[in-house]
Amino acid sequence: MLLYHFGYGSHGPARRGKRLRPQMLMRAALDLGAPLEHALDAAVAIELLHNYSLAHDDIEDGDELRHGRRTLWSVYGIAQAINAGDAMCALSFLSLAASSSRLAAPAVVAMVTDLHEAHLTMCDGQSMDLDFERASLVTLEDYTLMIERKTGALFEAALALGARCAGAAEEAVAEHRALGRAYGRAFQIRDDILGIWASTDATGKVSGNDIARRKWTHPVVWALSQAPSQARSEIEEAYARGGTLGAPDVARVVAALDNLGAQEAAMRASAEAMAVLERRPKTALREYLLETLAPPA
Repeated sequence: MLLYHFGYGSHGPARRGKRLRPQMLMRAALDLGAPLEHALDAAVAIELLHNYSLAHDDIEDGDELRHGRRTLWSVYGIAQAINAGDAMCALSFLSLAASSSRLAAPAVVAMVTDLHEAHLTMCDGQSMDLDFERASLVTLEDYTLMIERKTGALFEAALALGARCAGAAEEAVAEHRALGRAYGRAFQIRDDILGIWASTDATGKVSGNDIARRKWTHPVVWALSQAPSQARSEIEEAYARGGTLGAPDVARVVAALDNLGAQEAAMRASAEAMAVLERRPKTALREYLLETLAPPA
């Protein structure tokens, strides 16, 4: 099942992806002067933990496609996919423990703590996201808190672990964690935009699925915070209906979002988070983060 998930062996070619979190971790370590070998075990650990969360998220969200391929649960069933996800979680922490062959014990303990705390925070954010599906209204403040926990926590951990692999002081670790938080906010809002307006070919997911499931993404939350209007009412009515929205309802919601300028508002919010990155001195890490947030070609 793990070979299938990652596209290895007879299930190849390997699944394509940017491997954002391990890339961020390794680039942070290199920026601070660490040999690449010091960051490899931690990079493996954070990618495994991320994929554990994806396997479980796909079950909870009922998603049958990821990166253009069928998800674990849709191939092997829910029980086996939960088990495979748990195995990835266990392998993640075993991989991180292996870094003790290159790094001092206090640094490894700190990294295990960082990753466990990020894991717990990520679960809290996922719980909020699931609760939102039953909510009649979600505020921008609650939405921002949710994405900082669900999405931002692992980005924060990636950069913090990269700094620790370089033996950085706590101040530098905290600075990298804050950078990961800003990146996570920009990344999730951009992902929300793609989930509504990008094609299936561009995302590897079913187009409009977030709207069909009445997920509280930035464009929807922002739109419902605006002054009363016909467009806002159409979104409110669709989200108050309960159940999965059909294609005609999804089309009406997207048209209402377009009418209100929700895509442009989300792009502005993402740009505000990106400004934190842009103000930092130019480094290979900074340039990589900004590059990954650039609009798809």
